[in-house]
Amino acid sequence: MSHSCGFQARRFRTAAAGYARFRLGYPDTLIRRVIALTELNAGDPVLDLGAGPGLLALPFAEAGMAVTAVDPEPEMLDVLENAAKSAQLTVRALAGSSFAMPSGIGPFRLVTIGRAFHWMDRVATLAELDRLVVPGGALALFEDVNLKTVENRWRGVLDAVAARFGADSAPHRQERADPNQRAHESVLQSSPFNRLETAGVVVQRELSVDDIVGLAGSQSVTLPQALGDRAAAFEAELRHALAALSPDGRFVQIAEMRALVARRS
Repeated sequence: MSHSCGFQARRFRTAAAGYARFRLGYPDTLIRRVIALTELNAGDPVLDLGAGPGLLALPFAEAGMAVTAVDPEPEMLDVLENAAKSAQLTVRALAGSSFAMPSGIGPFRLVTIGRAFHWMDRVATLAELDRLVVPGGALALFEDVNLKTVENRWRGVLDAVAARFGADSAPHRQERADPNQRAHESVLQSSPFNRLETAGVVVQRELSVDDIVGLAGSQSVTLPQALGDRAAAFEAELRHALAALSPDGRFVQIAEMRALVARRS
């Protein structure tokens, strides 16, 4: 199973601003570790595939890399370009995706993919990246994992409310629950990028009810466009459930920000 969940070019059409504001960013420590693991030097070309609002493209550009950011959503690219301009960083932002790569790009020393590999046809994407990544180059798959700890109980509340609004029937969630599904590591082991290492940094932040509602609004299964006329009811139920969990409206998130680095054998 290649795990592509049916490509929808504008899946995150309404999520751009919320994604940048409410999703966890990647710590500088993690970026530096990946740069060290992949032996990058200032000026090396990096492709950020599925770049979204630039949560990876911007820190790699700040670290001195020549970054090309590719995403199918115009609003995401607008947010990325505005953020790059504000930070006085140079990022080449291009419309495209793993299913339709922009022409004339590459080669690259590193390809980063943040929270997006599961949306791709993984086998086909790796074959395409084999063509774009130089010998000695690498991939880095980034994600965040909420730790199983009492502080993250709000995550269970969010997931339970989302499930009542049909989140668990989403194809990508059903695929993840399939016992025949292959982990990213398994797919990579069968590709040219089969030397695997991981890097991780644990982070903690305080959240308000508004933050959690905003986070829900950046997730594919609870985006306003996905919920349609049920969006207001979802938000009201979520706020009610969160108030029951923490009457003072204060929450904590503890998560591990991870990078799976895959180098050529």
